[in-house]
Amino acid sequence: MTSLPKAMTIAGSDSGGGAGIQADLKTFSANGVYGSSVITAITAQNTLGVHDVLELPASLIESQIRVVMSDIGCDVIKTGMLSSSVIVETVVKTLKDFEFENIDIVVDPVMKAKGGASLINDEAIDTVKNILIPMASVVTPNVPEAIELTNMNIVDVNSAKKAALAIIDMGSKAVVIKGGHLEGQESQDLYYDGKDFEVFSSERIDTHNTHGTGCTFASAIAAGLAKGFSMLESVSAAKEYVTLAIKNNHDIGGGHGPVNHFFKYWGKS
Repeated sequence: MTSLPKAMTIAGSDSGGGAGIQADLKTFSANGVYGSSVITAITAQNTLGVHDVLELPASLIESQIRVVMSDIGCDVIKTGMLSSSVIVETVVKTLKDFEFENIDIVVDPVMKAKGGASLINDEAIDTVKNILIPMASVVTPNVPEAIELTNMNIVDVNSAKKAALAIIDMGSKAVVIKGGHLEGQESQDLYYDGKDFEVFSSERIDTHNTHGTGCTFASAIAAGLAKGFSMLESVSAAKEYVTLAIKNNHDIGGGHGPVNHFFKYWGKS
């Protein structure tokens, strides 16, 4: 049991089960990794959008991290919704009390819900850039998030490369700019590790059921790293996993339904 790969997610809760902590834990489980969780906020959320949000006290967020790290530990940490500067600072300060240098950190800079609701304030975005991204093994923004982080206009892979360079300059070891918002027949994700670029392409699936895609992708990368895969191998495996999860999506609710994290067991095809 000591060799069991473990990942910890630090993120918000999605009551609809499609994104956030719930998506992270499903992704870890589906990929053979034990998942623990630190909840930063509670959202009243369904496929139609976010209806209410309650941030948890910084002291409780700190306590969750400490009790998990001091007993269970983890191989990888994945961060998601960190809605305020106080929360970001608490997470960073607490992790520095542990040997996080030996733990990969996957930073998913969550900013908006699928329905458009803001999940982070402007001050917190600056704090993420200044103190969290420098700790990251990889940062996984979508195009709007990468634009927010870099103040650059991103319309294609070439402009995404310029943004990737800027994010590496912030201190992250690697970055993946998710290309779902870019035009084109294929969905192209751009990977950069400070030396080499790699483009991961997949078919663009015509569906509105894509809730939780970003959380799932970042968590799948974390799962790969927890199992000892290289960063490039983890990103490649995550791309394949998310593509199949979208292809086998759940048509649940009246809005953006979730991807299917367990398509291997109850997929459409």
